[in-house]
Amino acid sequence: MWRWSLHKKVERDPRKSPALVRILLRELEKAESEDLRHVIIPLLHTIMYVLTKATGITEELYRRTYTFCTKLLTLPTPYCTVALECAIQLKTEAAVPGTLYQRMVIAEQNLMSELYPYQERVFLFVDPELVSASVCSALLLEIEAAQTQQTPEACMRHVVSHALQAALGEACHAAALQKKLQASLRRTLEMYFHAVVAAVEQMANEPSPSRAVHLERLEEIYCSLLGPLAAARGRCGGDPLQDQPPSVPLPSPNITFHLWTDEEQLWKELVLFLQPRSQLRLSADLEALDLHGLHPDQELARVSVLSTDSGIERDLPPGPDESPAPSSPELERAGLQRKGGIKMRTWPADLWLPGNWHGPPGLHRRTGGPGGDGELLPGVSRVHTARVLVLGDDRMLGRLAQAYHTLRKRETQKFCLTPRLSLQLYYIPMLAPEEPTVSRQPELGELAAFLGRADRWYQSTVNTLCPAIRKLAEMTPCFDTSRTVDPFILDVITYYVRMGTQPIYFQIYTVKIFFSDLSQDPAEEVFLTELKVKIQDSKFPKDGFSPKRRGVAEGQGAELTICYQKALLSHRAREVTVSMRATGLVLKAIPANDTEGPAHFARTAAPATDQMCLNVTVTEVVKSSNLAGRTFSL
Repeated sequence: MWRWSLHKKVERDPRKSPALVRILLRELEKAESEDLRHVIIPLLHTIMYVLTKATGITEELYRRTYTFCTKLLTLPTPYCTVALECAIQLKTEAAVPGTLYQRMVIAEQNLMSELYPYQERVFLFVDPELVSASVCSALLLEIEAAQTQQTPEACMRHVVSHALQAALGEACHAAALQKKLQASLRRTLEMYFHAVVAAVEQMANEPSPSRAVHLERLEEIYCSLLGPLAAARGRCGGDPLQDQPPSVPLPSPNITFHLWTDEEQLWKELVLFLQPRSQLRLSADLEALDLHGLHPDQELARVSVLSTDSGIERDLPPGPDESPAPSSPELERAGLQRKGGIKMRTWPADLWLPGNWHGPPGLHRRTGGPGGDGELLPGVSRVHTARVLVLGDDRMLGRLAQAYHTLRKRETQKFCLTPRLSLQLYYIPMLAPEEPTVSRQPELGELAAFLGRADRWYQSTVNTLCPAIRKLAEMTPCFDTSRTVDPFILDVITYYVRMGTQPIYFQIYTVKIFFSDLSQDPAEEVFLTELKVKIQDSKFPKDGFSPKRRGVAEGQGAELTICYQKALLSHRAREVTVSMRATGLVLKAIPANDTEGPAHFARTAAPATDQMCLNVTVTEVVKSSNLAGRTFSL
């Protein structure tokens, strides 16, 4: 709430931005001198968010913030990682003001630009069985209200106005500029938009960008917009009657709301996101997906290609600049058509990889750029970023793991999404309200608590949203369009997906269960953090031999064999096999709660972000009336 209030003050009065940056920078220097590392990353994200939205920041403030970030490079991860990313952004922003804002708006609003072709979209998935109807309605109302105000024309006006104000500073007559942009036609607005984007991107991609040259280019655009007289009047001090310059809002990202009812819904939405706008027909594309041989249970269709290469030079096909002779056999064969033959299956060109675009050189990684994974195939860049955000408890993450596992299986059959799409997953816990009864299951929020222990920024920013979202959703919605209502839920979701840059990796586990009855097919389960298995009691045939061990009830549970590798001090793995009679087992992929604590993060680095721990707890039958547990760490 404190961070949200600060950002709202900046939006209402842009003149407070330099003072707020100085205050945040002073708090950062104090935290670094007193070794209060748990507040460094939250303050860094807050100050970078302010610098992205603000327009009146001086070079001295940029230089001080950049110098502070370079000091943090000696700290362990994740502090040095976040500081390095902030330092790279600050170096570009100081030389070319407005770069971060422009790239963020272009990518999130999917504005077409050849110099910055990156596109992003936030997919919000909610399970109606796990999230209340009031929360779903509140989310949908805020998203729809924001989308109606964020037209492409409005976003282009914001980009032009913010770039000119950030570069020219007080010499820019903000009110006259916005009035002129409001009155401009769509074609004129697009012309100035592309001119500003070209000026910013070309200078930002220079090895040593010059702020003076960048200022000179934007002054030319500013003079062509308002005319030389108005531009000269703005350089002389602007309008004395203008007490407060109008603010330039930062539009919320393009968010699509989905009720997760279909297992294939995630994959279909990602494929439609990659489709070009000119070919986007929802019903036709969904029907075509089933005709492309992309079912997870079917093998990829084999296509036979007849080779015409005989190895003789005259048999080679003509080059692109050569045209066949009028009497050549190529023209004769082109006029012939074969009917009744076997039709060759061809894959749609838009579903494969764009081979004609290699991406502009020197694009930065952050804000609309690739997710840091580079190019999987030569000449193919990831220009699309899908941020999948799920709301719910740990069961929702189980569904997400199942959908992601299915998606990866599809990719083994047809390499379609991975080379072109950067997929990022986000999670906001939405637990049921506290109940005095014992029916509440506290383990449904266990993963959210673990993420809060692993990342203090996540704990203070995301884990505290559940009560606030539920309380705001239960309030009576305001349908009065005459006054502006701040969408708190949408703002905090936007801040999370924009600034949540430190990933925590989890292993997705697949368990296959075989039955003694050969007529039953093996069961396969996919889980992310926890899997509970209840073993049925074994039934012995009447005429068969029924083993009776002393102290063990006949037929209770079943024989269970666990094979694992035990690590020794000599760094040699030893195979261990344990057999027991059990009634159930629990597979858990996150460490216990007592291994981490708030004091652990006060002076040390955050734990490793790659979780590869698997604990197996077996409910073993020890006596006829007593069950005990045995734990194995794999």
